[in-house]
This record gives sequence, C-alpha cells and structure tokens, in this order.
Amino acid sequence: MTESTASAFHLAQLNIARALGETDGPEMAEFMANLDRINTLAEESPGYIWRLQTEEGDATSVRAFDDPRMLLNLTVWTDVESLHNYTYKTDHTQFLRRRREWFEPVEGLPVTVMWWIPAGSLPTVDEAIGKLHHLAANGPSSEAFTFRDRFAPPGS
Repeated sequence: MTESTASAFHLAQLNIARALGETDGPEMAEFMANLDRINTLAEESPGYIWRLQTEEGDATSVRAFDDPRMLLNLTVWTDVESLHNYTYKTDHTQFLRRRREWFEPVEGLPVTVMWWIPAGSLPTVDEAIGKLHHLAANGPSSEAFTFRDRFAPPGS
C-alpha cells in the first residue's frame, strides 16, 4: 500500500453486542462503570479518528435494532493495524475476554464488520448496519470484512 493510498482511506468499524440486561441494571453495572475509561483509551490510541457518541459520551442509547438491548460501537481508524492494536494490545483486551459476563451471543449476524471509507468522511449508523448485513449475506470481501479476512483499501 502506498502512503497516498493509505491516507486516502480510513477504516470504519462497527461492532454489536446484545446486553444481558438494561444498561442501568445490575447485570451491566461493571461494564458501564468502565465504559468511559475504555472509550478514553481508544481516543488516546494511535490511529484513532472518531467514534459515534451521544451527549452522554457513549453510544449505548443509540437504537439501530428492534431489540433495545442490542448495543453498537461505531468507530473510524487510520488503518486495520491501529484498530487491532487497540482491540488486542491494550486494557481493552481484558474487557473483550470478559464479554460473556455482560453480553449474550448475537444470532444471525456477525458481531464485527470493517470497511474502507474516504478519508475525512464519517460512516452513518444505517451504512454500518448495511455493511453488517452485507457481511452476513456474502462473507468477507472488499465491501465488508473482518480482522480474520482483511482487505486493503481501494487502489492498493
């Protein structure tokens, strides 16, 4: 990948999870108590660009599914490696390992999808959900992919 190609595109990422209870309930208390810290860790990580958030500072009140316990996280990074490093090489990892304490499996959809967007643009929730459905229906491709099956930015 050339530097000009890399800087022309950024990585959008969506992950979803079905909470075991309401975000203000006892099942989710420890997760919610650490959410600001984990979000700050992301914001301070190399390669971080943006994350979807409401006035409360997170995206737990965003409802993109009929199920009110379905939560989403939508972010933009400079590249896959930056997102991978944050996800698997910071304190975020300990919460990822403990996800079953707060979340139950999501049936019929992948829990993570990534895709390339033009640098300077931001993904919408509808676009992100569309990418998730595309991945579910078609498998990994340059249109929608995962950490396991990565695709380079367009033109690389």
